[in-house]
Amino acid sequence: MGTAEMKEDLKVNKEKVSTAKIWKKRISNFFLMTAGSFCYAAAISLFLDPNNLAPGGVTGIAIILNRLFSVSTGTMIFLLNIPIMLLGFWKLGGKLIVSTLYCIALASFLTDRLGTYGAITEEPLLAALAGAVLVAVGMGGVFKAGSTTGGTDIIIKVLRLKMPHIKTGALYLILDAMVVTASAFVFKDIDRALYAGIAVFVASFVLDIVLYGRDGAKLIYIISDKSEQITQRLLAELEIGVTYINGKGAYSGKDKKVIMCVMRKQLAPRTEDIIKEEDPEAFMIVSSATEIFGEGYKSYFSEKL
Repeated sequence: MGTAEMKEDLKVNKEKVSTAKIWKKRISNFFLMTAGSFCYAAAISLFLDPNNLAPGGVTGIAIILNRLFSVSTGTMIFLLNIPIMLLGFWKLGGKLIVSTLYCIALASFLTDRLGTYGAITEEPLLAALAGAVLVAVGMGGVFKAGSTTGGTDIIIKVLRLKMPHIKTGALYLILDAMVVTASAFVFKDIDRALYAGIAVFVASFVLDIVLYGRDGAKLIYIISDKSEQITQRLLAELEIGVTYINGKGAYSGKDKKVIMCVMRKQLAPRTEDIIKEEDPEAFMIVSSATEIFGEGYKSYFSEKL
């Protein structure tokens, strides 16, 4: 086989592998959207809606309107999403809208179907907590598949184009709080509104975990005359990244190697023990890092949802 033929075969094989990866990703996203839509619908129909909990967003509005006009919650969700879908098509393009339409239609259908089973629990606090977790898991799964469940999901996507520094959960919290406040007046039941408020806070917290993971970490700066020994132990025993920052003492005028390292929270106590063992006189600054991007943590490009 000649060199040209070998190159052609290699090119064909690469194209096959690339095609296989694309289809694998599409299938994975489809199942993720389906599972996410099911969780979202289950949260509404089995926990929130039958307990008069309107947890914000289009879902909360649909639950309120259901009581006012006797239109099924699932159908109302679909109808409310029509103008929002047009906004999404304008701002986000047709690709996202196609997958979103699937999620909306499926979630709306399942909401009405599952609603025939009634509430799993009539304890409002349990319903608020369980419903909130399912809503967050469902939306998080759909978001990770590159789609939305419609409603405020699309509004959030549009807002994130302008305000990428604000986390998704925080934006949901603001919009949902307005709907929860309105529900207190419509239902004339402040207790239910407060339970719905709890659901909003829990959903916001869980959603950020689903989308971003538990990013909490420790950032430690160490100034010591035994920086080499400390660094060697950190690398060997904890396998964490260490960076030297060149410094100079303002009073002594001596050059210093400042150690900077970031680690998971559970490694921080052992790190402090190593520093104390090597140099009890070391100067150490410990702070919290809320988001870590890079090798060993999360990708900046793939997880900014």
